[in-house]
Amino acid sequence: MLCLLMLASISGVLAQYCDSDSVVLKILEIECSTMPVTYNNDIKLFVNGTAKFEDMFAEIAKAKHHVHLDYFNFRNDSIGNALFNLLAAKVQEGVEVRAIFDAFGNSSNSQPLKKKHLKQLRARGIQIHKFKPARFPYIDRFFNRDHRKIVVIDGRIAYMGGINVADYYIKGLPEIGDWRDVHIRIEGGAVAQLQNMFLKLWNKSTKQNIDGEQYFLPVDTAFSGDKTMIIIDRTPNETPEQMRCAYAVAIREAQKSIKIINPYFLPTHKVKKELKKAIKRGINVEIMIPAKSDIPFTPDGSIYVAHSLMKRGAEVFLFEGGFHHSKIMMVDSLFCTVGSANLDSRSLRYDYEVNTFIFNREITDSLTQIFENDKLQCVKLTPEIWKKRSCWKKFTGWFARLLTPFL
Repeated sequence: MLCLLMLASISGVLAQYCDSDSVVLKILEIECSTMPVTYNNDIKLFVNGTAKFEDMFAEIAKAKHHVHLDYFNFRNDSIGNALFNLLAAKVQEGVEVRAIFDAFGNSSNSQPLKKKHLKQLRARGIQIHKFKPARFPYIDRFFNRDHRKIVVIDGRIAYMGGINVADYYIKGLPEIGDWRDVHIRIEGGAVAQLQNMFLKLWNKSTKQNIDGEQYFLPVDTAFSGDKTMIIIDRTPNETPEQMRCAYAVAIREAQKSIKIINPYFLPTHKVKKELKKAIKRGINVEIMIPAKSDIPFTPDGSIYVAHSLMKRGAEVFLFEGGFHHSKIMMVDSLFCTVGSANLDSRSLRYDYEVNTFIFNREITDSLTQIFENDKLQCVKLTPEIWKKRSCWKKFTGWFARLLTPFL
């Protein structure tokens, strides 16, 4: 009788444990992250550049001590100029401003920050640094780019996601239409983790030693947020497997559904293998990729890979309402991920990236609703649609698949 009571008690605990998403959360914490789970976060979701910039500018205007920015690129355009004007004004108020951007990301855009612009910004008191400029013959500097998008204000608010600083996040581009993306604002325990990531990269790049309690809220600060999240940091040579691990675990542990939006869908072998397994065990896998892209070669490769999964049972949607640059995944209506990582080798094998996995149904439902609404602007990939693709597009897709480990 005692054994039966003990078994019943254990079964009840396990049932309570397994009925929640805490199993996946614990696996992510143990297997895939060097950072602890935080449970006291408040999250605000932005589904376009206009909303993100309006909110971020308003919070920067309130800054009292420091503003830290880490972006793949700052374009020399109207939104970039407006941001730097605001930052310069905050410097005049005594606020410390540090900004870092990727050298390759800067040079690869059509309106880069040039030496004269950097000189002007530094003259206005903005500490701005270029991450890993290419210097011949050190070809290793062409790899391991900084693809993160992080802003931390006074150690109390952080922004992260997929949105860089560029006008096309507001105005779109003539050749591809609207530029869609997702970003979040965080208040709570996770802010300190993002601050640590920024300072670590800043100090490594500048050879400075910026640190101290003035950049963090007191550890006993009471946060009112109730959102649970875990930050996944991909730092080359330190945490190289974390992002692949997190995606693989999330897909592996799915019980009902997986919904993915990703602009450069060329998943590594590990991630693709888990997607195939998920389809095989009956999980409803839905993948949305843009029909048009800012990189001409990529959509054909993404569609080719997605077609191979479609033949196994995945539903694939080609978004035609512009360029969907979002990097999100929703699993079982229980949790989701938002961040900078693309599902390609560049993000999963080489670059500095940051995603957060959010264990909250409200946020997950909001992203799922975006997915469902955006289906109205999609063409579903079917055998008939595939047959209509030209031989050339099929060939370029096949060729891109061969280059998946390098793209």
